[in-house]
Amino acid sequence: MWFIKKMRNAFTLTLVFILFAGTNAISKETIRFVSVSWTGVTVKTELGVLILKSLGYDASNIMVSVPIAYKAMETKDADIFLGYWYPSMTTIAEKYFKKGTVVNFIANMPGAKYTLAAPSYVVDGGLKNFSQLTKYGEKLDWKIYGIEEGNDGNQIIQEMIDKNMFGMKKFELIPSSEAGMLSQVQSFVKKKKWIVFLGWKPHYMNEIIDMKYLSGSNGETFGENDGSATVYTNIRKGFDTEHPNIAVFLRNFTFPVSMMNQIMDRLHKDQSLSPLQAGISWVKEHPEIYKKWLTGVKTRDGASGLKAFESYLGSLR
Repeated sequence: MWFIKKMRNAFTLTLVFILFAGTNAISKETIRFVSVSWTGVTVKTELGVLILKSLGYDASNIMVSVPIAYKAMETKDADIFLGYWYPSMTTIAEKYFKKGTVVNFIANMPGAKYTLAAPSYVVDGGLKNFSQLTKYGEKLDWKIYGIEEGNDGNQIIQEMIDKNMFGMKKFELIPSSEAGMLSQVQSFVKKKKWIVFLGWKPHYMNEIIDMKYLSGSNGETFGENDGSATVYTNIRKGFDTEHPNIAVFLRNFTFPVSMMNQIMDRLHKDQSLSPLQAGISWVKEHPEIYKKWLTGVKTRDGASGLKAFESYLGSLR
């Protein structure tokens, strides 16, 4: 096992060098985003790349794992990461913040959520808090619906049951796929049956289901503040002083949760769309958002960033 772990670590470091050496060879002036394969992060990152290109910058996005993203920023092989979920990713990112090699720059999406949820009629009917789950256990058939086995959310729910948190020992976790769970919820909603399930935002579920989130989460379950989360933009040390104009853009480059819900809903309804296509079509319909993003931002040669981006949008069919 020790040998396998060492080999995995060596492979990871080798992969970092392979992935990022090529980008350095292309151009030291390229603004290098790094991302992970989560829909929301992909949408944000691809929009960021496109906007910077419209301003005259060279920009790129390389998709890797979370640990490699932080190692790449530490070694100055990547510049920007838009997907730091706090608090769930603290154990990975905190050591880089403490060393000062990566900067937790700006909150780009407050108001995210990851906790137990229920249709609105269930919450309005009295089940508002984790502590009330057992009170309504019969109406819930003593079941809580999750997604795929091994998912961290499922593990939290199972631990709540195993440790009898909130008196939940009689409950059973029903694992499924994400699509399977949502199909089950929608089936129950049609019949006004009671159901509690693993919910999160941003996600298109918030658009297709009239739902609310339960209160009562704590540090042992989905985190303090009822499972609330904030997504941050991280940058490598020194990037903001080297690129002050882009730093202004990054401070402005924030995302309402409702925006991401709606973009994900478009992707769900039209699976021929790419994340960038869904994102840019939404942005075109909401000029108030991109005007805020580009307030005080210039092109690479010092002209109006807003005019340059609107000119680009005008060229799209």
